Amino acid sequence: MFYQTIDILGTVAFAISGVLVAMDKKLDLFGVLIIAFVTAIGGGTLRDLLIGNTPVVWMRDLTYVTTIFISVVFGILFVNQLKYLRRSLFLFDTIGIGLFTMIGVEKGLQAELSPVMCVALGTMTASFGGVIRDMLCNEIPVIFRKEIYATACILGGASYFLFTQFPIKENYAYIAAIVVVISLRLLAVHFGISLPNIYKKT
Repeated sequence: MFYQTIDILGTVAFAISGVLVAMDKKLDLFGVLIIAFVTAIGGGTLRDLLIGNTPVVWMRDLTYVTTIFISVVFGILFVNQLKYLRRSLFLFDTIGIGLFTMIGVEKGLQAELSPVMCVALGTMTASFGGVIRDMLCNEIPVIFRKEIYATACILGGASYFLFTQFPIKENYAYIAAIVVVISLRLLAVHFGISLPNIYKKT
């Protein structure tokens, strides 16, 4: 129940981020729904296909599809209020990657993968939905820019295995790793920290 709750919260966060991007691009209702849908389930679909967990989870459990529809309706109805929130898209996206990173790590552990593969799976789970969203909306995906994005997922996923070495409950280590991902992303943007630019200025 704990892990499903985290998964649902991540689905809501990513679905709303998809709605905000789609409405900013002035897509029609169907376009908004599709962008929200692929943003919310893109990473999880790739994850399940890679570990052979088929049919993928959203096809077996309509809770996820229902959650996305409700999130889309909420996002459309309250889009003006959401726009008043400072960097609302950034916040929802950041919360989404934090939650989905650890969902991916947990799925990797269930599949008995090594910690390195678990972290990689968590990073893909968190990032791939946003990649599809940005590509469909004719944007360069955030993960391919110099912003701290996938790096936060990697460090947060790795921190989970560090936290499990301490005498604390597994759920607390799980939540702490989510906080690490979200905090790293927030701090990186706030202080303008980014990966080195490999291109020389001309």
